[in-house]
Amino acid sequence: MTSPDAVSTSEPVTANGGGFVRLRLDIAYDGTEFTGWAAQDGFRTVAGVLEEAFSTVFRTPLRVFGAGRTDTGVHATGQVAHLDVPVDALAYGYPRHARPGESEFLPLVRRLARFLPPDVRVCEIVRAAVEFDARFSAFRRHYEYRLSLAPYGVEPQFARYVTAWPRPLDVEAMSVASRHLVGLHDFAAFCRHRPGATTIRDLQRLDWARDGDAVTAYVTADAFCWSMVRSLVGALLAVGEGRREPDWCATLLTANARSSDFAAAPARGLTLTGVDYPPDDELAARITITRDLRTLDKP
Repeated sequence: MTSPDAVSTSEPVTANGGGFVRLRLDIAYDGTEFTGWAAQDGFRTVAGVLEEAFSTVFRTPLRVFGAGRTDTGVHATGQVAHLDVPVDALAYGYPRHARPGESEFLPLVRRLARFLPPDVRVCEIVRAAVEFDARFSAFRRHYEYRLSLAPYGVEPQFARYVTAWPRPLDVEAMSVASRHLVGLHDFAAFCRHRPGATTIRDLQRLDWARDGDAVTAYVTADAFCWSMVRSLVGALLAVGEGRREPDWCATLLTANARSSDFAAAPARGLTLTGVDYPPDDELAARITITRDLRTLDKP
């Protein structure tokens, strides 16, 4: 992925205060026709579309910083971002006649809907605390991966968000294998290499549920490295098909580089569903923890 999981270590955090108001954005999008989250010249990206819309509304160039950089084809129902708006530009975001009783930025949400394409929506905007940073303040991220085992594939209305899987899966074996992966580990076998980045993550949840032909993975961690979610799913699909034993997943945690023994699952089944943050008075401490490069003692 640029990553549904990873975020660039080179993105600056814009200083709040000093004539700026920091806004938190809750965002949903269909990633099918985007080249991922991160703005890239010459490509249609989620951040690029949002920055264009906000810059138009506020009449000044603005940057949007997300909690996670989803890759091409990956979706979001719970992406979070922030941006800093100059105080003297803030008034441009309001219509001339706000409706009585509306929340502060509901008029801006409504106005942005006219500037944004239908495959991305800003669902809510609130004034954020000085220390809030969509990326560095987050302490937990949630993803879901959806598959269909139906012999006909996926119903058309869900085809952009669910991966059709043509072979039977032993979901119980996948659940057993998943238990080997939960916890604080080095997930190098599941991550694309990024110079200077750690692959140590605290995987807090990796559950599977089946409802008829629908199979869903629920994945939660403090953070995800580049390509980690789709790679976890890809490895577990190898177990579900009987090509690997459940214990094999535990051996992958001893690797110091990305494994070539399995392929990452297709992007279309993956959705970022939520990002968790601490209370405002703990934001600064969380940023310090997030910026610390973790190490892990291996036996």
